[in-house]
Amino acid sequence: MSLRKGEIRLWHFYYGWIIVGVAMVSMAFWFGIRATFSVFYVALLEDFSWTRGQAAGVQSMALITYTIMAPIVGGLIDRFGPRRIILPGVLLLTLGLILCSSITTLAQFYLLYGVLVGTGVTSVAIVSYTAILAHWFERKRGLANGLAVSGIGLGTFIFVPLSQYCISLWGWRLTFAILGALVLIILLSLNALLLRHKPQELGLYPDGIKEGEQPKEGELEPMDFTWSETDWTLQSAWRTGRFWYLMMFPFLAAIVIYAILVHHVRFLVDQGIDVTTAAFIFGLLGIISSAFRIFWGWLSDLIGREKTYTLGTMCIFLGICSLILLEISGERNLVLPFIIFFGAGWGVTAPMFMSVAADLFRGRGFGLIYGILEGVIGIGGALGAWVPGFIFDKTQSYQWAFGLVASMIILSCLFVWLAAPRKTSAMIVKN
Repeated sequence: MSLRKGEIRLWHFYYGWIIVGVAMVSMAFWFGIRATFSVFYVALLEDFSWTRGQAAGVQSMALITYTIMAPIVGGLIDRFGPRRIILPGVLLLTLGLILCSSITTLAQFYLLYGVLVGTGVTSVAIVSYTAILAHWFERKRGLANGLAVSGIGLGTFIFVPLSQYCISLWGWRLTFAILGALVLIILLSLNALLLRHKPQELGLYPDGIKEGEQPKEGELEPMDFTWSETDWTLQSAWRTGRFWYLMMFPFLAAIVIYAILVHHVRFLVDQGIDVTTAAFIFGLLGIISSAFRIFWGWLSDLIGREKTYTLGTMCIFLGICSLILLEISGERNLVLPFIIFFGAGWGVTAPMFMSVAADLFRGRGFGLIYGILEGVIGIGGALGAWVPGFIFDKTQSYQWAFGLVASMIILSCLFVWLAAPRKTSAMIVKN
């Protein structure tokens, strides 16, 4: 039901924060379901005679599917609006999860999880809600994006331990079906009832400001007006160096994040930690990252995207080093710095991906541009999921794989500084 302009203003509450809430819950499902692969991975390796590389390849297939579908979803949202894309995607995701409960072969797993679930989950992924939130927020973009993507960590905290618990009680088959039912009941209802594409649909303006309102002292306005006022399309964006720098820093970060997320549960089990505790550790990473997504988003509005991202990637580096030292020394106390540092650093990635992209390339083609960015992230994630399994199969150790991705997270910092959103986005107004 549409609301009249006057009704919205009587609430004294900006509806954009409702959109943030819908995005938060949806992305909790998106990444929570994706993250549960780590516990399904352990259970399926016990039931089937697949190698680690073969089984991990299913997650890589899902990420490849995401890579293909993300630009399509982003472009379709630009053209048709989010509800016509997200709601059918929720139904497809439900179907894929339920069918996964019946797999008997590796080929079926690749098809049902890698392709069908991979396609459906893209509709409730970060690409959809980034394309929406870019319309609703400008001055508080970092905070809004940070709150929205805190759902990623929340979903990990809820769905990974929940899935492990259900697998322990009823097995992985029924657990897949339970996830499908939760998707249908919760996501379909929220998005159907509450989701809106742009604030203008409700007679509102970005950030809830009134028409003609000017920035106050201490608020934000663009530094480079020529760049910020450009109505960016894919055709105009890809000719700029910043477009390619924007693609590179999330690509490298995705390799790192997925290398750790997909393999750290199995790694911890190899170090003598029981699988239930390892799954709980994954959940802790999620909840820590949720809090830090909000913090990093807020901080980036204050000190800039580049400085914030650099601080976050230093945390990721320290977390990975903790895992390397754990394998070398066998000292289990190193799990604690891994949880703290990696959880905090993981939180910087998504809000900076979203905010940097929106800072650089606002315009009618933003959904497609961000969809391509998410596709690039999908490629990085697919490599990150597969490469450590391949290296382990060859060396029977994760040390080389973790050392490789630790160097990659440092390299990703270079590209965010080259993209230089500080020169094109919001700066403090000095009155």
